[in-house]
Amino acid sequence: MTTLSNARVSEMFAAFFGYQPVTTLKAPGRVNLIGEHTDYNGGFVLPAAINYNTYIAIAPRDDRQLKLVAYNFDNQSCTVDLDAVQAHNAEESWPNYVRGVVQELRKNGFRLAGGDLYIAGNVPAGAGLSSSASLEIALIRALLALSGEVIDPTKAALVGQAAENNFVGCNCGIMDQLISARGQENAALLIDCQDLSVRPVSMPADWEILIVHSGVKRGLVDSEYNQRRQQCEAAAAFFGQTSLRAVELDQLLAAEGKLDDLSFRRARHVLTENARTLAAAAALAAGDLSALIEVMLASHASMRDDFNITTPAIDTLVDILVEAGAGQAGARMTGGGFGGCVVAVAPAAVIPRLMAAVETNYQAQTGCIPTLIRAKASAGAF
Repeated sequence: MTTLSNARVSEMFAAFFGYQPVTTLKAPGRVNLIGEHTDYNGGFVLPAAINYNTYIAIAPRDDRQLKLVAYNFDNQSCTVDLDAVQAHNAEESWPNYVRGVVQELRKNGFRLAGGDLYIAGNVPAGAGLSSSASLEIALIRALLALSGEVIDPTKAALVGQAAENNFVGCNCGIMDQLISARGQENAALLIDCQDLSVRPVSMPADWEILIVHSGVKRGLVDSEYNQRRQQCEAAAAFFGQTSLRAVELDQLLAAEGKLDDLSFRRARHVLTENARTLAAAAALAAGDLSALIEVMLASHASMRDDFNITTPAIDTLVDILVEAGAGQAGARMTGGGFGGCVVAVAPAAVIPRLMAAVETNYQAQTGCIPTLIRAKASAGAF
């Protein structure tokens, strides 16, 4: 991954535009330790912001235009008129996130101001580490810095989510944007996605996070992700509810055989995942590694068997990490599914053993090339 910093991206801005930016801002990606597909069901998640970011160097213009350049897309550029009706362009990728954020900020009464912006990031794309949310939150910071306006961090997350839901076309929940905005150093964040309350959960000082990209690229804006959301909504509707958060596990289990099997399994994943997420937060806070390992493995099995979002390569990767950990490492798929990354949590002394096992065994067993990412729980954008 590209080595980036505020200073480096400022230099890149100057090289492209021919003058110095006034400042450079950033927003982090995230890894979700546990709580998958629970956020849009009003449930619990336990993510951590990570030390991989989207950076945006900015300088004001004297008109109502944004001139944006994206380092990660071979310095492609786009221009956005702040006063125009923003139109989605299916032929483009990253500019749609810009237009979506502009649209939502304008909807919320922000004036905004013109500027030159240079965007560069080292959050791996298509890995389930929220490169899109990192971009959205960085854009919100950058645009409001240009106009001298302020926003509450949770409101910023809601604006980013709305841009992705309403403009980009992915019905993601709030987790990714909220952890990018509000993450805390050396801590995960237990988020209640029903009321958006957050509670920092400190990680033991000698524990580390290892993220392994499976080499199977995934995309969030696809039919499978949106289909899972629709299936969860259908299961909630069976109980006369708009969200699975309002359904008790006992209620669901009593409905087995009455609710169709697919909806039953989707709902069972969500309700049991909520319980596992709360248990994981308690285990993390207490430094209880055995309890954390147990719920991470159960989470992966539920994603595999009830939610059907893992892949054979991802399952193999989890097995390799668990076996190498020998009772000292929890591992599970992280992110929306169908590829992407696995996250492992273990004492720092165990991490090299996990990395060696992946390097020795994973490609040989699957034909996929892994990327090993040692990550730290980091501060959010606000």
